[in-house]
Amino acid sequence: MTATERYQDLPLEEVLGDRFGRYSKYIIQERALPDARDGLKPVQRRILYAMHMEGNTHLKGFRKSAKTVGNVIGNYHPHGDSSVYEAMVRMSQTWKVRNRLVEMHGNNGSIDGDPAAAMRYTEARLSAISGELLRDIESETVDHIPNFDDTSEEPVVLPARYPNLLVNGSTGISAGYATEIPPHHLGEVIDAAVMKIEKPDATVEDLMTVLKGPDFPTGGIIQGVEGIENAYRTGKGKIVIRGKVDIEDIRGAKQQLVITEIPYEVNKSVLVKKMDEYRADKKVEGIAEVRDETDRTGLRIVVELKKEADANGVLNFLYKNTDLQVHYNFNMVAIHKKRPMLMGLNDLLEAYIDHQKEVVTRRTKFDYDKAIKRKHIVEGLIKALSILDQVIETIRASKDKKDAKQNLEERYQFTEAQAEAIVSLQLYRLTNTDVTALQKESAELDAKITQLEAILTSDSKLLSVIKKELKAIKKQYTDSRRSVIEHEIEEIKINMEVLVASEDVYVSVTKDGYIKRTSPRSYAASNGNDLAMKDTDRMLTLQHINTTDSLLLFTNKGNYIHFPVHMLPEIRWKDLGQHFSSIVSADRDEEIIHAEGVSSFDHDSLIFITRNGMVKKSELSLYHAQRTARTLVALNVKKGDEVIAVHRTNGRQTLMLATRFGYGLRFSEEEVSVVGQRAAGVKGINLKDGDYVVAAVIADESDSLIAVTHRGAVKKMAVTEFEKSSRAKRGLIMLRELKKNPHRLVNLFKADQPDQFVLETNKGQRAIIHAKQLRNNDRYSNGSFIIDENEKGNVDKAWRNITTEEV
Repeated sequence: MTATERYQDLPLEEVLGDRFGRYSKYIIQERALPDARDGLKPVQRRILYAMHMEGNTHLKGFRKSAKTVGNVIGNYHPHGDSSVYEAMVRMSQTWKVRNRLVEMHGNNGSIDGDPAAAMRYTEARLSAISGELLRDIESETVDHIPNFDDTSEEPVVLPARYPNLLVNGSTGISAGYATEIPPHHLGEVIDAAVMKIEKPDATVEDLMTVLKGPDFPTGGIIQGVEGIENAYRTGKGKIVIRGKVDIEDIRGAKQQLVITEIPYEVNKSVLVKKMDEYRADKKVEGIAEVRDETDRTGLRIVVELKKEADANGVLNFLYKNTDLQVHYNFNMVAIHKKRPMLMGLNDLLEAYIDHQKEVVTRRTKFDYDKAIKRKHIVEGLIKALSILDQVIETIRASKDKKDAKQNLEERYQFTEAQAEAIVSLQLYRLTNTDVTALQKESAELDAKITQLEAILTSDSKLLSVIKKELKAIKKQYTDSRRSVIEHEIEEIKINMEVLVASEDVYVSVTKDGYIKRTSPRSYAASNGNDLAMKDTDRMLTLQHINTTDSLLLFTNKGNYIHFPVHMLPEIRWKDLGQHFSSIVSADRDEEIIHAEGVSSFDHDSLIFITRNGMVKKSELSLYHAQRTARTLVALNVKKGDEVIAVHRTNGRQTLMLATRFGYGLRFSEEEVSVVGQRAAGVKGINLKDGDYVVAAVIADESDSLIAVTHRGAVKKMAVTEFEKSSRAKRGLIMLRELKKNPHRLVNLFKADQPDQFVLETNKGQRAIIHAKQLRNNDRYSNGSFIIDENEKGNVDKAWRNITTEEV
């Protein structure tokens, strides 16, 4: 073979697609997804089959797990021992599976997430209910295929005498598919299967009269019947699972929350740790102590409350913020007819019933063939006993066994099978009583054959056999339901005043985005001086507010963040705050332009002004976000635009917009309609080409304005210099136009007497001006020079200096 013949020149895309396609098919069919018929993944099926073949059943003693794992790897599943052992352990964990399939002695893990002991220390055997999955497997009920090395055979599927997929559920992730099927109550699932057999066109509503919903091994309270119904109809649905909690009175007029059941798949130790962290971090007020009192009698977590604490308020907080309440999403995907399919309840039951029809038919056929063969042998034996002397004489006259058989067949017309039975007959059987026994056996076989023929020829008799056996399993193995189902998902409302200690604090936000909450004690220790801040940074907001209030941060990208004040990082006054981007995800060029402390969201509106002159007004209540500490959309900002100002108003104020070219437009905010949270707003001012909005202020008739230009000039003027107009106009000029080097507006402020303003040039030089030192000018002047532009550069920033005296 030449090199050219040995190597193929194929496109990489084709090779990758082919290889990944094969790999995906293997992962989907042979690893991660359960079969719709027996509810088992291949590794689980092989473990159960291997234990069954070794006689490691519930009727015998326990065997070392390592022996079973080695047997599974050596004969059926050539993969890592840890993956096989972990699958075996999971089938034994009573908090993971509703009806355990493997019984295990030794440490098989815990609900706290502790791993099981090594397989050399534990012992296992099949549980009694596993025997029902494997029952009749010797009666050729299912197909067998060669194992990986062709040394033995393994079943494609187990007979599964009960609907194991629904009873124990399944969870798995494969390539392109995932599955999440919850456990159910054995008795209810069997009732639903029986109903489906009796009424093949049963609806989901009909089936839900007996199959109420999932039944988790850890119990808990399931909320949302509508989600269950959707899942049973389509295969996808969403429910809420919450732990079972009792509120108990204890000494000292105090109360405690006692948790006796937690949601399915929740790690208990992580839950307890999280609750205790909320207590330690004072994220929730009212918890005195969190104790895990779980012992051999059952799960018990105690949350002891402080005196006067609102037990229901604390409980609602725990439901909302910990895994004491979780969402569960059904995704009922299983392998059906060798393909992964999203299946509803009807589909799953149909797949199971079709499987049972095949299993019972094959078992009946096996028993029928066996009975026919035995009947034939019995008839031969009866005939032989009736001519016993001749038969004995013929056998004695024969040379060997083969010759004896041949003589019997020729002289007395016995078949080969009958002749074999006769020559193999033991001498003690040659008594008169045996004829009676054989005749009795023949009659019994006739009755059995008639019965088996009826099952094979009648669909109704076949189904009645399946029903009878299902009901027998229900009677033997069913127990009481563990999970309680509630119709509606309860909306959790948290009264923050109950949960958060009411405490006055100082909240500071800097222009560069550093946030912190400081206690009055730390603030007073520095007299409000020595605030830790970078040299290039400045204060954007400093407010004295309560921990029960909220802080809204608005960014130039049109986003906002809702921080409950008690959740802000508590940092000393002398230490640098925490940057907002380390708390929430934000773009690298996103910056905070406004911070607003809010005690009540019931009244007022927010007005947003963008660089391109758009104005939007929305009710403040829209920004009371339930999902805190994450970036949310405040308004829709068009490409190439950004938010430059945000103001809180009462709906009756006047807005003043100022542009880079020195135009000012004053109009009533009533001209801007109130719109939804994500709207873009309306045009506020009509801009010239190249012009843009640099400032927006809320100003009354009695107010004064201070304008700062890029050449370092500052002027003060009365608001009344600008007549009230309507929005979307050009506005009035507030700077005298110069042919050479005209002034351009940097910022516009409302001037109050104690205010200070800082001007910063592009060379990093700063100057402070005081509002009370300025005299009013008309709007046609360019004001007075504060900074020499030739020496110190052009002003590119100007802001109101926030001092600690204002707080």
